[in-house]
Amino acid sequence: MNEARAILVDGAWRNNPALVQLLGLCPLLAITTTLVNGLALGLATTAVLVATNITVSLIRGALVPAARIVTFVLVIASLVTIVDLLSDAFLHDLHQTLGLFIPLIVTNCAILAQAELVASRRTIGIAVLGGLSTGIGFMAVLVTLGAIRELVGQGTLMSGLDQLFGSNAAGFQLDLPFDGILVAALPPGAFFGLAFLIAVKNHFSARNNETKDERIAEPRETSS
Repeated sequence: MNEARAILVDGAWRNNPALVQLLGLCPLLAITTTLVNGLALGLATTAVLVATNITVSLIRGALVPAARIVTFVLVIASLVTIVDLLSDAFLHDLHQTLGLFIPLIVTNCAILAQAELVASRRTIGIAVLGGLSTGIGFMAVLVTLGAIRELVGQGTLMSGLDQLFGSNAAGFQLDLPFDGILVAALPPGAFFGLAFLIAVKNHFSARNNETKDERIAEPRETSS
């Protein structure tokens, strides 16, 4: 139970792939012009992460050490191809919007790291938790950054939601009474937005560490 809890916290927060490891930055910075784009790419990445961890965990006993990295890359590439084809078949308009960034999931080193450090050494249950927590952590950053850039840069929120959830979701779009600030929707806005999220994460992590240090120090002071 403690191991599963540690893996969940590690992937989603402590070693968040976007905010700490700084992995997958190319799609993260390029595609997060809207919340929906970030959510779609996050869901696709999470699906690949979980499926990769399941596959690698199932075959871990048959892995040849010298060929394990090649095997991991082949598994990831195959699963990304499946996700790419499925999104093109069922979510064609959104697939056109995301373009090359779905195939680029293959280059996300967080997936390879999960396969090497978690899935190839743990049971399938722990492997699923590891992939899910890492995917959720990455998706949370994609969605948050996309929402910030869409709100500030375009004055809307959840535009294009119908591309992901069907025509009934179109009514959930929020239109603010201003046109936005263009720079937020451009590449500089992505860098500033990510820097802001990293700063927020570091702030809360530092506060958490200070609280832990105080709790450790209290018994020592009492005993003295």
